[in-house]
Amino acid sequence: MNKVICITGASTGIGAATARTLAEGNTIYLHYNSSEKPAHEVAESVTASGGIAHLIRADLTTEAGCVQLTAELKKHTSKLDVLVNNAGGLLRRNSIVEGLEWELMEETFRLNTFSTMLLTSLCQPLLQEGNDPCVINISSIAVRHGAPSATIYGACKGAVDTFTRGAATELAPGIRVNAIAPGVIATPFHEKVSTPERMKQFAEKCPLKRNGQADHIASAVRFIMENDFLTGETIDINGGLFMR
Repeated sequence: MNKVICITGASTGIGAATARTLAEGNTIYLHYNSSEKPAHEVAESVTASGGIAHLIRADLTTEAGCVQLTAELKKHTSKLDVLVNNAGGLLRRNSIVEGLEWELMEETFRLNTFSTMLLTSLCQPLLQEGNDPCVINISSIAVRHGAPSATIYGACKGAVDTFTRGAATELAPGIRVNAIAPGVIATPFHEKVSTPERMKQFAEKCPLKRNGQADHIASAVRFIMENDFLTGETIDINGGLFMR
């Protein structure tokens, strides 16, 4: 494809799977923050698959980190074909009944929402120079059911969902903007916040009787990249946990 791609949160899970899926023939900028060893392993995989990998470390929970990532991109490339806003996470479960904490709300929004919004804006000049450029935001099934016990996270992804549609309108016709709402995906994301018992319950509730894998989302990223008549859409990949 010969694309220039930036993937945030690329050291593990969905980001790492996406990098490996898109590796062949592409130049991929792999963002990471604290997971240095896994990030280098992903870079090695990209190179082994015929791609070119560049690692960029930045803390995207801060404005300075988002600016830093964009500046590093501009040092190496004059264009960007694909921006995958994948960095994010459920810091911990916190229900309304227990009482929501301001600091947790702020931190969760910085990681999951503010970084996506600001990077999309900052990378716009690079995207404008790209070939059929597109932004792909990783949302969540949480936007469909509200994420009981993780309502802060659900609200963050709801904001990303709305931002996707607004950005798609504002940046058209030159830049396409879409999102993917994964269901329960077996990645390190859940290792911190979901017990094995809870993961088993998720699988039992799913019509397909299993949880998803990171490659399922990576395949959807490729589909969005290749479909140049798709914008403003959030694609659900959840095994039937949510149906329309």
